[in-house]
Order: sequence, then C-alpha cells, then structure tokens
Amino acid sequence: MSNASVDLNSDVGESFGAWTIGADAGLFPLISSANVACGFHGGDPRVMERTVTALAELGVAIGAHPGFQDLVGFGRRDIMVSADEVRTDVMYQIGALKAFCDAAGVPLHHVKPHGAMYNMAARDASMADAIARAVALSAPEAMIYAQAGTELDRAARQHGLRVAHEVFADRAYLSNGLLAPRSMSGAVLHDPVEIAARIVAMVRGEPIPTVDGDSIVVTADTVCIHSDTPAAVTIAEAVRGALDAVGITITAPE
Repeated sequence: MSNASVDLNSDVGESFGAWTIGADAGLFPLISSANVACGFHGGDPRVMERTVTALAELGVAIGAHPGFQDLVGFGRRDIMVSADEVRTDVMYQIGALKAFCDAAGVPLHHVKPHGAMYNMAARDASMADAIARAVALSAPEAMIYAQAGTELDRAARQHGLRVAHEVFADRAYLSNGLLAPRSMSGAVLHDPVEIAARIVAMVRGEPIPTVDGDSIVVTADTVCIHSDTPAAVTIAEAVRGALDAVGITITAPE
C-alpha cells in the first residue's frame, strides 16, 4: 500500500571528544526525525546537548539511539550481554538523552537501537524484550523504530508501545527482510539516484531486489539515511527530491 507521507531519519550526534563523525549539519535541514547517540557507541554529553539544541531549533523530532558500550567498534560488533544488562544500559542511555530534551523543552519522540544491538534485537526475542521493557519503563510515551515483522517489532507491541516501521536508504536487504550484513558485497549502497528510486518504491509498497537474488516488499513508515555514509547529504537531497516529485509528504511519525 502506498504511503501519503513518510519520515526521513538519520543517526546523528555520533562525534565525541576530538573526533567528528557524520555529516550532521548538512543533514539536519533535510530530515524530519533524528536518532541521537547517547554516549556508548558514539556521542558525549557536550555533543548530545549541541545536537539536541540544533535539532529542536529546526523542529526535528528527537529520539534516543542507544547501543552497546563499544566506542572502538562503533557499536557494530555483536556483544554477548544478558537481558538485564541490555535493559539497564538502554534505560541509562534514554535517561541521559531525555535530560537534554527536557532542558531544550522538547519531548523524547522515539527510541531506535543502534548498530549491532538493532540487528541482534531483530532476531533475538530476549534482547528485543529487554529493549522494549526499557522503553516502557523509562519513556513509555516514545515510539520504537524497528523493522516490520522482527522480534523488536513484536516486543514493542507486547509492551504497549507504538512502532514506526523502518527501512534503510543506503543498505541492501536479504530475502528474509533483514539487512544484508555489512561484510557482504553490495550491502551498502552509494548511488544517490538508485537509492532515491528504491525509496520511492519502498514507500509505494512496490518490490525491491535483494542481494541474494529475490525481491521483497517492505513496510516503510520511516526511512533511515546514515550520517556516516559517504555522500549522505547528497543521498538525502536525492531522496527528498524523489519523494516530493511523487507527492509524498515528509513528516515525523505520530
């Protein structure tokens, strides 16, 4: 089914200390919601405050982007932790970002796990339940961003949370609907024109090809454009232009 509107989100605020990561400043005017790193895989208190302040001034919906405590691996390595560790780590990170949202006078709109945590929670029911429980306990008014049909999608609904189904502009898919691992050839897409056409198809409910030779239809409430992907701003501009051209409104999910 074709959408009349869709959200554009980006993972931002991932710089920390002396290190700058991602094309945040260029992306902020192009997106309708943002997932702000909370200090574990990226970000630090100063970056969090600056990021929330800048997004609030632009009216971009702000979400927490909790991940594994893994600066070295940028949160993209599978880490074996207990469900209790996941729950408390996610609550801790949500609380940190929510403090900056409160100071800026804006709500915490959503929570989206980062990197390996996101991918593991898509298939691991225990981890998905721990994340959903953390959100239900610490920010029950917030949505969860998750891929449709995953364990995280199911867990969020079981805990009475609203879900926005997410697709990825710059990532290829497997025939099971999950993201192709970054280690797989062709897993990360780079051509802005190709990406924009894929996103229009996704939002319209049309099939897209998978890297393992099949095609799938995905549910697209929100589209992620990674800020650290090369040419991220060019990709975002192409996606916005393509959506505008077919009359699809860009707005944060409610």
